[in-house]
Order: sequence, then C-alpha cells, then structure tokens
Amino acid sequence: MLEATLSNQNQVVIPKEIVDSLHLQAGQTFDVVLKENFIALVPQQTLPKSLRGILKGANTDNIRDRSDRI
Repeated sequence: MLEATLSNQNQVVIPKEIVDSLHLQAGQTFDVVLKENFIALVPQQTLPKSLRGILKGANTDNIRDRSDRI
C-alpha cells in the first residue's frame, strides 16, 4: 500500500506510481470528495484544446425549446 504524509502546510504529495499511472501533470485540478473518514481526490477532466470553439457559429435556429417537451 502506498503512503502519503500531510505537511505542516496542509499539502500531500501523490506517490509517483499513481502520478505516472494516471498521467497527472503539475497544475492538475481535483475534485475532493469527503465521506465520513474517507477522502478521495478525483482528477477533473478537461476538454482537449482541439475541441475548443468547435461549436462557435453553429446554427441554433432549429433547436427544440422546453415548450416542445412533454
């Protein structure tokens, strides 16, 4: 089992084995989930830069409105 220690600045270092296996990088953001005595760090997924702006200028004239729903 891997181990981590909380520093006096409230920082935890993620073991290298986990960083490598999840392909984490410096600056990675995480969601922190707390359930009773359990803490989970869930890496936030980001869209690839190649997808940014893909819908810019899309035609939205024929989009269903809420009034069309049952």
